[in-house]
Amino acid sequence: MADIRPFPAIRPAKGKEAEIAALPYDVYSRAEAREAVKNRPLSFLRIDRAETQLPEDVDLYDSRVYEKAKELLWGMVEDGDFVQDETPCYYLYELTMDGRSQTGIVACACVDDYLENRIKKHENTRREKEEDRVRHVDVCGAQTGPIFLAYRSREDLKKLVEQEKKKAPLFDFSSEDGIRHRGWRVEDPAKLQAIRQAFADMDALYIADGHHRAASAVRVGVKRRKEHPGYTGEEEFNYFLSVIFPDDELLIMDYNRVVKDLNGLSPEAFLEKLGEFFEIQKLSEAAHPGRKGEFTLFLEEEWYLLTLKAQYENSDPVEGLDVSLLQNLVLGPVLGIQDPKTDKRIDFVGGIRGLTELERRVHTDMKAAFAMYPTSIGELFAVADEGKLMPPKSTWFEPKLRSGLFIHSLGERV
Repeated sequence: MADIRPFPAIRPAKGKEAEIAALPYDVYSRAEAREAVKNRPLSFLRIDRAETQLPEDVDLYDSRVYEKAKELLWGMVEDGDFVQDETPCYYLYELTMDGRSQTGIVACACVDDYLENRIKKHENTRREKEEDRVRHVDVCGAQTGPIFLAYRSREDLKKLVEQEKKKAPLFDFSSEDGIRHRGWRVEDPAKLQAIRQAFADMDALYIADGHHRAASAVRVGVKRRKEHPGYTGEEEFNYFLSVIFPDDELLIMDYNRVVKDLNGLSPEAFLEKLGEFFEIQKLSEAAHPGRKGEFTLFLEEEWYLLTLKAQYENSDPVEGLDVSLLQNLVLGPVLGIQDPKTDKRIDFVGGIRGLTELERRVHTDMKAAFAMYPTSIGELFAVADEGKLMPPKSTWFEPKLRSGLFIHSLGERV
């Protein structure tokens, strides 16, 4: 039983959405972030990565960075770049990429649902990565980056969403990468109640993307509960900003692997080793795997199709993932890459970059590339339902949610 409630969003003033909206803070390096905000005086990245507004010798985690973020955010509110709705609402956020659309419900999820595992995870988080966003949320007194949640699709919510999307949108713009963004406000009391009840009827929600943002938001909520021992549970710090999508609209792309060397093996010996686990077929051109249990390999200017032999299939939710099979059969025992999180001999390439990026990496700094078949949302749910964790870099979601379109105020600032 999930408590998903409406809230009075802080959002861009009409017509300023395209200028403000920004990709998530963590897709940029420090240099890329500084470059991205040049000549973009309203870009929300200035708030999410406020070090871009300070001298380059200021440490990323200096207290001045978080104070600058607060100053910028609330300065934009005071200047009228942002407006805040007067009453709690749900919102709809539709993203369209390459003709395919997905529509999420923008709402606030409950800290207790996260703590009690009704909002299920499939990744571990790193404390040091959390700490940055904890300070950002706490000092700003607002959650600025939404957590990407998923639910098993329901016909009642689908119909309600489609009805609301017939209204004029709050915003409608295309970002520089060609993705169209549209938003609506849901304010009818009966529909607010229907949405809240539909989520209350669900057994679980799932974090699709944003595990660190979720963990950070929850840590701030727990911190503020300790600071307010008489809290009722209704305070805004008990909830965190989310966009919640039906599973049947989501696109998970491949998350591919490139390796720096063959661990002392010749290409011929490496292919011979692979032949223990896979049927191998040389391809005439670059190709993606066509189904689960297939991989394609780029090596020595040739593409190969690798098809897993039946005896190596695995029904375990984690061990049976293609990313796990590649790690456990090839990357670990054959190439000696035991910990892909820390080993410098492996890198990961999001599927949005295409097979040409894999070829480019092999032509520049890598020896071989493996193109993966995408992990499915069903596999993600199965891992989370078992209380297990996926290997790192298992899923790549597209399109990315923009920050700055919806902000949740905690009601007070540090």
